[in-house]
Amino acid sequence: MKIGTLEIKHPVLLAPMAAVTDLPFRTICEEHGVGLTITEFLSAHALKAGASKTVDKMTPSLFDRPFGVQIFGRDVNAMITGATMACTIGASLIDINMGCPAKRVVAGACGSALMKEPTLAQELVSSIRQAIPEHIPITVKHRSGWDATSLNAPEFACAMVEAGACMITVHGRSRKQGFSGSTDLSIIRRVREAVPVDVPVVGNGDVTDVERYRQMKEETGCDAVMIGRGAMGNPWLFRRIVAIESGNIDPGPPTCQERVEVFQRHVELLYQQKSQRLIHEIRKASAWYAKGLYGANKFRQKAWSIDDCELLVTQATDYLKNQSECAA
Repeated sequence: MKIGTLEIKHPVLLAPMAAVTDLPFRTICEEHGVGLTITEFLSAHALKAGASKTVDKMTPSLFDRPFGVQIFGRDVNAMITGATMACTIGASLIDINMGCPAKRVVAGACGSALMKEPTLAQELVSSIRQAIPEHIPITVKHRSGWDATSLNAPEFACAMVEAGACMITVHGRSRKQGFSGSTDLSIIRRVREAVPVDVPVVGNGDVTDVERYRQMKEETGCDAVMIGRGAMGNPWLFRRIVAIESGNIDPGPPTCQERVEVFQRHVELLYQQKSQRLIHEIRKASAWYAKGLYGANKFRQKAWSIDDCELLVTQATDYLKNQSECAA
């Protein structure tokens, strides 16, 4: 798949997620074959103000792997500043968030609120397009619409492409739905049918296993699939999808030993990359890799009561090793 001049080897992407897609997690997913990772969504206003908490999250992938940076906002100058900063650190593409449903984001008329202001949304895309190097693609991620009465995703996507977007990602829920209910695959198909064929359309929402990946591709005709929550504690999903897309046999879910090894690799990356709130990050990782296993809820409660990093890693490793059967 080509996004402008950027070629993506595998048609599966990691969704940008706040407090999730940090560098350690992105690296784990890259090591399991994901086609492209994107940073946590970053406030353009905070980037322009030089807020270290936000600036520090704008991290390039290791080993010169391609990566995207996602920014959100509604002020043209701030968005240009954020995009320029992303280019400076070597971002392969700039993704503009027009889909976040969080109250604090839409309260500032950002994220999915921009779907109610297509003219301003177009101005943001076109202004950034003019401000950054031509070879760096601009992409847009948005929802099906604001609510059930305004499912304007096809028209909105076309407007973004007209303004200069090289790829559209559609989450098949409205802003009002948040993450409740089910993803509407039909509207993703409508976007694919509306957008010019040379512009990739990426489907997003509810893809948590190989079967749903196949369903998303088959029912929407999308060029690629973006996976978010389904990858948390399950980077093997990318390995399985890559195998299938390459015409190989699905390697299936991880063994318990693989689960232990990847958890330990994740912790190693956390120690290398995180200087603050390390115990909190290890707790999150422990909970992710325990998901779906016997006694996971009890273990998560225990993990949140441990304040020593080394003890927590030992306890989590022992828990994972003692599982007789690992979930997909």
